[in-house]
Amino acid sequence: MAIRPDIVNDEPVAHFVSYLENERNASAHTVTNYLRDMAQFAQFAWEGASQPHPWASCDAFVARRFLVHFQREGSRPTTTARKLSSMRSFYKFMIREEYVQANPFSGLRGPKRGRDLPDVMSVDDVGRLIDAPAVCLNELIAKGRPIKQSVRYAAARDTALLELTYSTGARVAEVVGLNVTDVDLISGAAKVRGKGLKERLCPLGEPALRALKAMLNVAEDTWAAAGQRGPVFRNLQGDRLTTRSVERMMKKYLVVANLDQHFSPHALRHSFATHLLDAGADLRSVQELLGHASLSTTQIYTHVSVEHLKKVYEKAHPRA
Repeated sequence: MAIRPDIVNDEPVAHFVSYLENERNASAHTVTNYLRDMAQFAQFAWEGASQPHPWASCDAFVARRFLVHFQREGSRPTTTARKLSSMRSFYKFMIREEYVQANPFSGLRGPKRGRDLPDVMSVDDVGRLIDAPAVCLNELIAKGRPIKQSVRYAAARDTALLELTYSTGARVAEVVGLNVTDVDLISGAAKVRGKGLKERLCPLGEPALRALKAMLNVAEDTWAAAGQRGPVFRNLQGDRLTTRSVERMMKKYLVVANLDQHFSPHALRHSFATHLLDAGADLRSVQELLGHASLSTTQIYTHVSVEHLKKVYEKAHPRA
């Protein structure tokens, strides 16, 4: 659904967007989701009437019908729950700023959400994926073809990116957002900026450090001083790599490693958390490493570990 100009120019909405951007440090993606949800509610409640929208006229019956409408349209429970959260936050803000006196969404419950277990790769699968860029490069070398500097850089970059993503458990947007000054190769840590621009330190394993050093050496040979400043991961024009480029790269290497094509780069984050818990790491530490605000978000990985144990049990136990 396109976001109509009248919703953006509505005074309480414009004020709320300013609050999200300046006080909450919300990303552009988050702000867009809020605007889309508010626009859908305005369309539902007042059928496209232009601003100013009568926000104070909404009651709990209208709010409930709005949520039921999306459930009947077949929206996923998570989508309906997000719309409830968006509108509840918006009205809470309007109460604070004295635009309205009551929050019609405050007493409503969202639909029950099923637990979709995240996609997790095995340790061996992760290893094969990380090895895939070197496999591609070695195949070119074996054919006796001259290897361009850009090809050598791409192979070193992709190896380092996969190593760092799995080593830190960082989100893809966090990884491509890293600058060279955010990575301390001596202490072995990376300063990652997560949601809401919150920063956290992520340890780097030895394989990730080796891959990063190799990549930065090639980068410095390709672009002057690239190893000292600017983005860590660059495209072949020297600009910052995008998340979309990482997704395409992942698909390519999944084929090379003969792995399931449905895995996304986020699967490395899921695998990082699950493998740590399988090896005995405590939940609080994993929460800190992932940058989760709530422990309940991290707990999904305990379910993944249990499912893994069940599969091992069913295969190995004579009376499973």
